[in-house]
Amino acid sequence: MKEPGSRAASPHAHPSPAAIGDRPAASPAESPLAGKPAPRRPGRPSGGGGGAEQRERLIAVALALFARQGIVDTSLGAIAREAGVTPAMVHYYFKTRDQLIDVIIDERFVPLRSSMGGWLEKNPGDPVAALTALTQRFVDVAQTHPWFAPLWVREVISEGGLLRQRMHERYGDEHQRAAHEAIERWQREGKLNAALEPSLLFQSLMGLTLLPLATAHVWRNDLVPRRVGAEEIARHAVALITQGIRPA
Repeated sequence: MKEPGSRAASPHAHPSPAAIGDRPAASPAESPLAGKPAPRRPGRPSGGGGGAEQRERLIAVALALFARQGIVDTSLGAIAREAGVTPAMVHYYFKTRDQLIDVIIDERFVPLRSSMGGWLEKNPGDPVAALTALTQRFVDVAQTHPWFAPLWVREVISEGGLLRQRMHERYGDEHQRAAHEAIERWQREGKLNAALEPSLLFQSLMGLTLLPLATAHVWRNDLVPRRVGAEEIARHAVALITQGIRPA
């Protein structure tokens, strides 16, 4: 029998403070949402070191494709397929192919050009030592970066090469002019063969080194008496430039 004034507890009644105090509040670690990252928008790569590594990987894939099949025939979609990512991933880092080319020039070719400098400054009065040093640097760069020689053949010396056009627009030909002036000075001083054409010597040296390295997969299948590597190519180029075909 109920006492006067009492009433049954409603199933919808709020628990008393004492009842709440009987149960400890859930800590953040116990929360079902604790430890879970915030939802990420689809199609956008995460930031941090992983994003930088992905960007570098896409540049490397692009360089390999450009060297193998040319820039014109390589779309951003082709780069995505080769890298095993979605086209949206490539577009996140590089909006257009032109932007990608600018990145390659700034982040790959400009540092390489800087690394090949100094051959004139270190050997101002010795053309043989200067040209030998430059030849070795061409070979070293091509060995360190396998894409460099074939890409140079496809896109720098070939008519209509996109890379040559873009590099000339942005950086001109200051380095080649300096080499041309040094060659003329050495000829006037009697230190270099006067019959050499100054405007062709620099190009000839690049051709004697980079062209064989870029086409090694072709001529190494021919009847070559022994394996010819980078060092042999460098030595051959220097001998032709400094001694010609006459016996030493």
